Amino acid sequence: MNPHLRRSGRRRTPLLGLLAATALLAGGATATQAAPASPSTAPAAPKASTLGAQAAQSGRYFGTAVAAGRLGDGVYTTILDREFNSVTAENEMKWDATERSRGSFTFGPADQIVNRALGRGQRVRGHTLVWHSQLPGWVNSIRDAGTLRSVMNHHINTLVSRYRGKIHSWDVVNEAFADGGSGQLRGSVFRDVLGTGFLEEAFRSARSADPSAKLCYNDYNIENWSDAKTQGVYRLVRDFKARGVPIDCVGLQAHFGAGGPPASFQTTLSNFAALGVDVQITELDIAQAPPSAYANTVRACMNVARCTGITVWGIRDSDSWRSGENPLLFDRGGNKKPAYQATLSAMGGSAVTRADSGPAREPATARDAAGRTDARSQRSPGSATALPSSYRWSSSGPLIAPKPDATHNIAGIKDPTVVHHNGKYHVFASTARSAGYNLVYLSFSDWSQAGSATHHYLDRTAIGAGYRAAPQVFYYAPQRLWYLVYQTGNASYSTNPDISNPNGWSAPRNFYSSMPEIIRQNIGNGHWVDMWVICDNANCYLFSSDDNGHLYRSRTSAGQFPNGFTDTVIALRDSNKYALFEASNVYKVQGSNQYLLLVEAIGSDGRRWFRSWTSGSLAGSWTPLAATEGNPFARANNVTFPAGAWTRDISHGEMIRAGNDQTLTINSCRLQYLYQGLDPNASGDYNSLPWRLGLLTQTNPTC
Repeated sequence: MNPHLRRSGRRRTPLLGLLAATALLAGGATATQAAPASPSTAPAAPKASTLGAQAAQSGRYFGTAVAAGRLGDGVYTTILDREFNSVTAENEMKWDATERSRGSFTFGPADQIVNRALGRGQRVRGHTLVWHSQLPGWVNSIRDAGTLRSVMNHHINTLVSRYRGKIHSWDVVNEAFADGGSGQLRGSVFRDVLGTGFLEEAFRSARSADPSAKLCYNDYNIENWSDAKTQGVYRLVRDFKARGVPIDCVGLQAHFGAGGPPASFQTTLSNFAALGVDVQITELDIAQAPPSAYANTVRACMNVARCTGITVWGIRDSDSWRSGENPLLFDRGGNKKPAYQATLSAMGGSAVTRADSGPAREPATARDAAGRTDARSQRSPGSATALPSSYRWSSSGPLIAPKPDATHNIAGIKDPTVVHHNGKYHVFASTARSAGYNLVYLSFSDWSQAGSATHHYLDRTAIGAGYRAAPQVFYYAPQRLWYLVYQTGNASYSTNPDISNPNGWSAPRNFYSSMPEIIRQNIGNGHWVDMWVICDNANCYLFSSDDNGHLYRSRTSAGQFPNGFTDTVIALRDSNKYALFEASNVYKVQGSNQYLLLVEAIGSDGRRWFRSWTSGSLAGSWTPLAATEGNPFARANNVTFPAGAWTRDISHGEMIRAGNDQTLTINSCRLQYLYQGLDPNASGDYNSLPWRLGLLTQTNPTC
């Protein structure tokens, strides 16, 4: 994004129409489209070397139960920090650990787990609020309904409020159903004194305390679809969804014998997901840890789009509540067992059939004119598929507008970057005004909340005042740090261990000591803009534009990142500079050996739009995909506006990704693009134009 170049309110019409422009592809690539790859039916080879990093490539987590008392064990914490991107407190959040006597709360051990995890970029599951076991005697002795109701709600509100914004999902009620063939609730002080309505009250109380956390029902022995206990839980969830009781997920504990999951396990996951909830494997352990049993369990989750994560119940066999059965992925010495590699490989999943994927996908009626969709479905993977060769989109209205304050008279909000982390969308964008550009941060759990989200102006942080624009955010998993990349006249970045803390960003640092010579030689009257970083297993690449028909690429090794960017080359060029203008995005297409490149162009009508290319390698040449005004990736002529055509420009933005790490992986089955648009009648100084942010949703997915 170049704020210095275009000052007039109307876009200048390029001298050459883009339909006549011919892309000159670096490396001698042809102009014909590559044939789409066939979907694979075999599990994909691991693309990452740890459990959490591999899970993140499909937008999932792979977590473990953590005991505060073991955090002084170096072997334990080394595995914890290396392998897992989610943690659950094993006992430290249960009632007997947090409220041993009425109204007197203890949070030290739980705080230790939560703060340590968040400081390392791991999400946290809350376990558990209401459970008949590990319950202090004073609670079990209550026989007055009013007293117990007050005690239960106070306990829920106190825990959930303390960790509001820090907990990804809560096990609100745990193990409420009886074993055996009744399919009914078990006897407990809650059921016996409050009746069956205590479950609904617990969920509503938790929602009031933290509207953003996902609320789960969690139980064991509900993995086999035909079991009465499973059917009882299914009826409860179906009833809650029908009546609007807030429930977002079902946790299946998955404490299996050596035979592993039942044959119907994937069916069970799919059927719960079809009710409109996520499913999570929450306490996985398998007697003797057979590799095939672990692989079958994990693969079942991978094959259900709304199975969002897996938690093993402990790290080493010696840490397990079933230690005599050696049920975990690491032996007592902390060494990887054969089941570890089987689990890692199985996270490639297998081809999802229509029967499996259908219930888990969002129904068409779930989209509305505001662009609201089910965030969990759209982030999760479907079957691996090649990108289509043409696109159609539906646009929301303006979702995010400037929020000026006493010191920020903002005219436009532009150039968004977005990730989904810990149950929230985190959006960074440029703020534009006649005085110049800087950055803003906001977060929200649903697109319907985007317009009311608080704006945190980053010139008040160590990022500082002055020209900062066109941000890109991602989590660099090897360093467990968030990176915010932006332009300052150079290619700059800041880091932060906690994306939700706007004051945590470091001061700007530069990727280059100065502009690379090849850019200096080719930039002409353009400007060096729109830096973009993406990594594969070996290298990280930095792309940038010059407003003069060139796309540049530099490279460094993944181990050297963020230092060492060299080998700067022209990755793509066009003789018509308006056809290859700026705002490049590059993504890995999930489940394929394909990368997608998007570059903003200025059309023959003077309006902004996006062209697209593909490549089998970040270092390779690029083949046009949807790259003409007649067949664009995204342009006003292939976008419908159910709420009214508020813009004719589809300009600088970013895809909603399947994960949040440096691979920038997208799910080709669920494409959405957050972009900047503009009132077609707006005019005046370019820096003062009223840009707003809207959301495109693809309407012709191929899977």
